[in-house]
Amino acid sequence: MKSYNTPLGELQIELFGHASVHFTINGKNWYLDPYCDVCSFEGKTPADFILITHDHYDHYDEEALVHIVQEHTILVVPPVVPRKHYNYQVLQNGESCTVDGVKITAVPAYNINNLNDQDQPFHPEGVGNGYILDLRGFKVYFAGDTEFIPFMKTLKDIDIAFLPKNLPYTMPDEEFIRAANTIKPAVLYPYHYFELNPKALRAEIDPQIKMVMNDHEY
Repeated sequence: MKSYNTPLGELQIELFGHASVHFTINGKNWYLDPYCDVCSFEGKTPADFILITHDHYDHYDEEALVHIVQEHTILVVPPVVPRKHYNYQVLQNGESCTVDGVKITAVPAYNINNLNDQDQPFHPEGVGNGYILDLRGFKVYFAGDTEFIPFMKTLKDIDIAFLPKNLPYTMPDEEFIRAANTIKPAVLYPYHYFELNPKALRAEIDPQIKMVMNDHEY
């Protein structure tokens, strides 16, 4: 687990695998896309807030949720996610809300080139969310399942970015590198990958960007 100082207090980040992340902000527990195939959530610290990027089984996983959702837990979700129970805050691309002092903005996450067997994008534009968390000026970007999209060129002053890297659903190495070097976060977490060569990526990514994998900096 890595720790970062923010205006809202200490931010601790733990990447479980795939797109599943646990982080704490000022003592509150947050989860992004908890997925039980990469981590058992039985016995995990209960959630105060959960961010869900879209409705695919490896991002919206009811089996994981039942172990961490409490009565007061708030789930931030796009409209596509089924809302059967729990407390929901629904955000479409471009919408935002503030919880516990953290401003959450839903941002685009979609495919441009990668298509399924029906020649449709694996992730259509406007359906799923990425998220930017603004901790009083300290910004964390969770890109969601996406390729290198035009929106990324508008991002400024991102402190920590989580970018996906795998085919056919998100970005190949070259696109991942272009996205990282365009956004220029202070800290970069690759996630949602099947395989990854950190030394090869490190050689192509701006040396001013710290890349973190398995709690090690590259």
